[in-house]
Amino acid sequence: MIVNKTISRLSRKVKRFKKISLTVLMSGFVTISVLMTLTIMVITSYTTQKQALIDSTLSLNYASAVQMSQTLNSLFESMQKSLKQGADYLKNVDYTDKEQLNNTLDLIRKSSDYFNAVSLIDETGLMLSMSPYSQVSVGKYVSSEAAKAAVKAEASYISDAYLTPRTKRRIVFLSEPVFEKTGKYHGVLSGSIYLQENNILDLLFGSQLKTNNGSYFFIVDHRGNTLFHPNISRIGKNVSENTVVRKLLQGQTGKEQYINLEGVSSLAGYYKVPATDWGVVIVSPTQMVYDQLNRQIGLMLLYTSIPFVFLALLVLRVGRKLVQPFVFLADLVHQVDKGQTELPVVKPHWNREADLITRAMLGAIANFRNKTDQLVYDARTDMLTGLNNRRTFEEVIQNWIHEHISFAIVVLDIDRFKLINDTFGHSTGDEVLKQIARLIQLSVRPEDVCSRFGGEEFVVLLRNYDSKTAYETAERIRISVEESVLAVDRTVTISAGIAEFPLHAQSEAELFHLADNALYMAKEEGRNRTVVIQSVEKQNTDKR
Repeated sequence: MIVNKTISRLSRKVKRFKKISLTVLMSGFVTISVLMTLTIMVITSYTTQKQALIDSTLSLNYASAVQMSQTLNSLFESMQKSLKQGADYLKNVDYTDKEQLNNTLDLIRKSSDYFNAVSLIDETGLMLSMSPYSQVSVGKYVSSEAAKAAVKAEASYISDAYLTPRTKRRIVFLSEPVFEKTGKYHGVLSGSIYLQENNILDLLFGSQLKTNNGSYFFIVDHRGNTLFHPNISRIGKNVSENTVVRKLLQGQTGKEQYINLEGVSSLAGYYKVPATDWGVVIVSPTQMVYDQLNRQIGLMLLYTSIPFVFLALLVLRVGRKLVQPFVFLADLVHQVDKGQTELPVVKPHWNREADLITRAMLGAIANFRNKTDQLVYDARTDMLTGLNNRRTFEEVIQNWIHEHISFAIVVLDIDRFKLINDTFGHSTGDEVLKQIARLIQLSVRPEDVCSRFGGEEFVVLLRNYDSKTAYETAERIRISVEESVLAVDRTVTISAGIAEFPLHAQSEAELFHLADNALYMAKEEGRNRTVVIQSVEKQNTDKR
């Protein structure tokens, strides 16, 4: 009635305007086309530019990591060479002349900016001199394991980063052996880098530590300990759990997008330093790419919005005068969208284009409804048997318990179903499942819920039934299965277990568990029978 009145009212309005131009239809298409084009352009541009920016950032970070690694490698080779020259020079120095020895070490340290401190240690581990001079250390035996290892090595040595026992500085040092003119080993000349103070790494890379866009780099040793970082407090921390650091420790180099230890999505390039086995990681927050991309998309929208607004105003101005022929279609779509009407049988429209559009839209709406109904059906139905599936069963039992509806649950299982599958094949087994499903449906009322729980197991929810009535229904199902001629040339039987809500349990999980226990007892007692959970408990009590 409502639909007929609506059609009648719209028909009267249409008759008043028999000479309406098709311009409105074209205007609508133009507007939609411009909007869709703009949307597709923005989405496509955003997607392609995002990936391009990510790839270029990764490539740039990797190239920077390689370059920085090469710079570090050259630096350490130069530092080792400087120490070697100093060690050669010390062959001619009288170690007993402390003033000359101290001046020599001052000269070695100041001849380059490589080291924060230079030390001379004899073959026994005694600190003979150092620059800058320190009374705390000179004249005492070295206590760090790294220094002892350097003295013992009698060869070029690069230490791991460690905290010095006396000064509590975090350092890395390089050393070269010192030999007398006769070739006798006389100790080592070492150069130390104070990692948490101004050092040669700061001098070389300090300006690159962190850029305005948030990119930064850090250096780790072969154990994953941080040697250089824009945040000084992070120096010395072990970051081996970091994804890219873990790959560096495994000898890999490359570039990738990853989540750092602080949960921030980042773009990293990483490379090993051959001379020290350290690793350099260049990092850019992924958000930086998104910020840059958003700015580009904003500019693009700004430049394209001017012609779009002009076109939209023109279309709307014309459309306001010519919109009447499509009121019917708009109202119909609105009603259908609210679910307030059934799709009407539409008579041919006076306008060919409008008629085609109307029919196409009605077909699309009908098709959408059919697909939606099919999706809902598929989501709630077992495709083999046509019964409700486990998901539907769980929804129904939860709702009934929530609404305090009394019911009984019957869990049924086909006896020795595996033997049927093994003997006759799975296709025959599937046919048996479908036949038993139909027998179950024929044995219950329309308001009851039948579900295939999984495999050869079925569940029936009997609304407003107690255990006694449910037992009668279960027996009816069991007997009908036993007496039916199914897809196999042998008798097929089922076993059933019953529990009642709220008599036996208050929750769906416990209720199903009790019914399943009753089914188990039915199987234990010889199969092809029905057991109610009260009967099981009573029998157990009697036995005790």
